[in-house]
Amino acid sequence: MQLAFVLYKYFPFGGLQRDFMRIALECQARGHAIRVYTPIWEGEVPPGFDVRVAPIKAFFNHHRNEKFSAWLAADLARDPVDRVVGFNKMPGLDVYYAADGCYEDKAQTLRAPIYKRWGRYKHFADYERAVFAPESKTEILMISEVQQPLFIKHYQTPEARFHLLPPGIAQDRRAPANAGEIRAEFRREFKLADDDLLLVQIGSGFKTKGLDRSLKALAALPRELKKRTRLIAIGQDDPKPFLLQVKALGLSDQVQILKGRSDIPRFLLGADLLVHPAYNENTGTVLLEAVVSGLPVLVSAVCGYAHYIAEADAGRVLSSPFAQDELNRLLAEMLADDAARQRWSRNALAFADTADLYSMPQHAADVILAERA
Repeated sequence: MQLAFVLYKYFPFGGLQRDFMRIALECQARGHAIRVYTPIWEGEVPPGFDVRVAPIKAFFNHHRNEKFSAWLAADLARDPVDRVVGFNKMPGLDVYYAADGCYEDKAQTLRAPIYKRWGRYKHFADYERAVFAPESKTEILMISEVQQPLFIKHYQTPEARFHLLPPGIAQDRRAPANAGEIRAEFRREFKLADDDLLLVQIGSGFKTKGLDRSLKALAALPRELKKRTRLIAIGQDDPKPFLLQVKALGLSDQVQILKGRSDIPRFLLGADLLVHPAYNENTGTVLLEAVVSGLPVLVSAVCGYAHYIAEADAGRVLSSPFAQDELNRLLAEMLADDAARQRWSRNALAFADTADLYSMPQHAADVILAERA
């Protein structure tokens, strides 16, 4: 079978992008041909992939998306495929991987009424409707069960078209037998003393992930605790506004902001706590990557995977709606309680041994390759 995978941008460090890659490789391993359409490709092309980069430019994202959709439709007309799998909402998909939440719900609950008059709203609403409308034939791969009722509410999408997937944590995120050695070497490299505490915040899109909240919480720690606590944030984003905040809070010696990188497991093993006070997050794959590496987590309740932290008893989940004072208090409590962090770490590793946190690519491939009526 010739499969076309479509996404607006590929780079090696995004959660959606890594999910796409693992699903595409699973389909390829089952003997199917992989073609990829995207306006932006960064990184290596896997052997056997036919990557077609659209030669389009536009000042606004929604104009770029529309140009890309037209270019994609023309190329598929010239060179057809058996199935089109999209990782962003757009017309013409046979299967959609729902990495993003319900746009229409956000437009109605988080935006002023005037927002609906803009061309940007019309574009994204139309593209979402093309996937979720009752008359659409697109099969939907869901990774967040809390979003499904919202799509049904706004579009009356038939439930039979939804396929809820388990998480898909890569096995290389699991704590290896020599995790202690990796942790010790990491902490030597970053000049962390035995009693120093390292917070990590990982994920592209620092604003959405709540890096500003984490910096405020670090600055609010009791003086002695703050002196021995550092924060490393990692992601593909512009760090400038956050570096200004770091300076204003007097944290320049305690905070590093790094670009996306491929050795994230070392940071998860070397740190003492993952902080993830996101403003919104459909799932939050890094939460489970922390769990399977034995790293306790402090997370906001809006994240789709936050419930796993509670179920595993692998850290703390902030109340909703978010309150900065609660984040400040819980961060101080978690850093001050070594015994609790050790217990959360043990619980996380035990959960990683028993829960299905890994089989998303296989389940997704089953749906993509299934016979259609």
